[in-house]
Amino acid sequence: MASALSDRQIEDLITQSLIARQNSYSPYSKFRVGAALRTIDGKVYQGCNVENASYGGAICAERTAFVKAVSEGHRRFVAIAVSCDFNHFITPCGICRQFMNEFGRGLEIFFVNDDRTYKRAILEDLLPYSFGPEDVLDNVK
Repeated sequence: MASALSDRQIEDLITQSLIARQNSYSPYSKFRVGAALRTIDGKVYQGCNVENASYGGAICAERTAFVKAVSEGHRRFVAIAVSCDFNHFITPCGICRQFMNEFGRGLEIFFVNDDRTYKRAILEDLLPYSFGPEDVLDNVK
């Protein structure tokens, strides 16, 4: 299935994720991650990973981007690009996949290498048989 985004929009997301990566606060792992999240109306929010000496207090780049967008009133998203310093494709961790699932299983995800090459997936394929809002809302009457 082809992307819903144009080549230019994909390239913009890639660029934005690479820029966001530069702001990473990762003194412990040295694993810098950047994300760029595109809303349904075309606005792009950047996020980076922010580590903490109490490791459980860290937040991933993907969730940072989502929190920024949601805190400004956005709830519908088209795609997210995720990049790191390594020249291999990384995918969102399990908690990020679950977090993103809250806003739609059809989200396009671009895994970006340092050389700007990428792979594309749909969230639903990365989180099959997921638990989402409809599972809770169907039971609330």
